[in-house]
Amino acid sequence: MNINTDKNQLDLTLIHRYLSQESTWALGIPLATVQRSIENSLCFGGYENGQQIAFARVVSDYATFAYLMDVFVLPEHQGKGHSHQLMHAVKTHPDLQGLRRFMLASSNARGLYQRYGFEALGKPEIMMEINVPNVYQG
Repeated sequence: MNINTDKNQLDLTLIHRYLSQESTWALGIPLATVQRSIENSLCFGGYENGQQIAFARVVSDYATFAYLMDVFVLPEHQGKGHSHQLMHAVKTHPDLQGLRRFMLASSNARGLYQRYGFEALGKPEIMMEINVPNVYQG
């Protein structure tokens, strides 16, 4: 799989379809919201034979903080090591080095992320959130 951060190569239709119909975290997300999220993020596209098969995006100030989200490999391409390639590309990207905090939320791929240094919150008592899990399902 080839991975790059060129937003012009991203297949917006594929990304929107996966997030809005297949993901567990963004069901019903509007296309305009996906477009805006991509415009304001560092995005990683994974490609095989010129077709996008994987995606991840990172929101960051590129100095102290980053948040990894919307990570997926299309189901028909899973089990081939693509998620590891994608995570390696994210973790080694030059703009994401030296951060004080790099976060994500995952309910089903914690083992993958642990291999790349992510772990449960060290001090959950200091973390807070506003969480609206069904925001796109109106």
